[in-house]
Amino acid sequence: NGMQCLGRTETAVNNLNPVFGVKFQVDYHFEEIQKLRFAMFDEDKCATQLYEHDFLGEFICTLGVIVSNKKLHRPLILANGKPAGKGSITITAQELSDNRIITLTLSGRKLDKKDFFGKSDPYLEFHKQGEDGKWMLVHRTEVIKNTLDPAWKPFTVPLISLCNGDVDRNIKVLCYDYDNDGGHDFIGEFQTTVAKMSEAQNSVEFDCINPKKQKKKKNYKNSGIIIVKSCKVGMEFWFYHFSGVGIDFTASNGNPREPSSLHYINPLGSNEYLAAILAVGQIIQDYDTDKMFPALGFGAQLPPDWKVSHEFAINFNPTNPFCSGVEGIAQAYSACLPHIRFYGPTNFAPIINHVARFAAQALQQDKAAQYFTLLIITDGVISDMDETRHAIVQASKLPMSIIIIGVGNADFAAMEFLDGDASVLRSNTGEEAVRDIVQFVPFRDFRNAPKETLAKSVLAELPQQVTQYFKQRNLPPINSAPE
Repeated sequence: NGMQCLGRTETAVNNLNPVFGVKFQVDYHFEEIQKLRFAMFDEDKCATQLYEHDFLGEFICTLGVIVSNKKLHRPLILANGKPAGKGSITITAQELSDNRIITLTLSGRKLDKKDFFGKSDPYLEFHKQGEDGKWMLVHRTEVIKNTLDPAWKPFTVPLISLCNGDVDRNIKVLCYDYDNDGGHDFIGEFQTTVAKMSEAQNSVEFDCINPKKQKKKKNYKNSGIIIVKSCKVGMEFWFYHFSGVGIDFTASNGNPREPSSLHYINPLGSNEYLAAILAVGQIIQDYDTDKMFPALGFGAQLPPDWKVSHEFAINFNPTNPFCSGVEGIAQAYSACLPHIRFYGPTNFAPIINHVARFAAQALQQDKAAQYFTLLIITDGVISDMDETRHAIVQASKLPMSIIIIGVGNADFAAMEFLDGDASVLRSNTGEEAVRDIVQFVPFRDFRNAPKETLAKSVLAELPQQVTQYFKQRNLPPINSAPE
């Protein structure tokens, strides 16, 4: 059905409550809606094709929903849309926002013999301790057949998966002898931390202990030794958040009651402003757990005293300008149109500074991983160019980006100028922007294209802008373990 297979878990033998060790690292393109399908099968040894295994049920959702929930527990559904009996699936996800990865190489020596006719078939499991004290499986190595002195292949996992990025968090390593029938024999275990394993310049050894044997035997030493031959911490990965919409209500947009106006809502209940909000917002909203977005307007006179405002809440609630999801922004937008008077001038600086204040605040509280994105939809001609350039140059030092969508057919040369793709943006005093934070897209290029195409090109530059920000500030990872 056009979906490609991202990967399969291992088979849990003879087990109705399996915990799968295989992790799927999905590159998340937040500019796209990424649909995922989790299908559960009962393995049939004779089957050669996936569909020949017995289908137990499936669950379908978007990656955005998983990212924002962190943990989902859902019933399995059969192909006919009916629930698959009692079966359910739990999906746990972790944002790889700490960009450190860890590579471990381990081996074993003189492990206990568990197989009657041969030696043992050892494998290791790594578990981390959760906040609730419970242990959770993080990684399972491959099985090495018929040996008491195994050498496992080096493996790499994100540090955040192994220990939540905390090098002093307890990790439990368990050693088992693999059995085909699923009744794997326990060999022994030990506890450690990344900090302790990092001492493996020339390898660190751990006694592999079986507590039952330890209690019974007086002179019990261990059930073998596990050696951490090497432990390296390096770098990879990044992450960000969405922070609101600014809408242009200046007179150049035309009278919203007349069909020639860009704000005129046509019989289909849409216009370019609404189309732009929905196209971009639908993608971004999956990544925000509470889906509450501030929506601000600029360039209009407001009741009751008809003063011009360049940063007003379109839901007319200045203390709580938040709208629920993209639909909420669209509703508030449509509802406010009859109550305001389009005016001017087209000042961008106030709304950019508004979001910059939030970004600066987050920075002071040292929430290095927070990144702010402002979406401005406008008909184009900026009145406060000097102030806007100054605001953007200052904002380029903060964790924020600005996406501008130009609606209508105006001359957007000034907008292209703010989008520093061609040359570095300077403020009127000559100060240069430390990085390009503006992405400008003319809506007219996408009028007849599918929504996804607009969202893709609008959000395409964002990941580089985020990465560049963190690199320049030399921000996380903090206290990286030695190479």
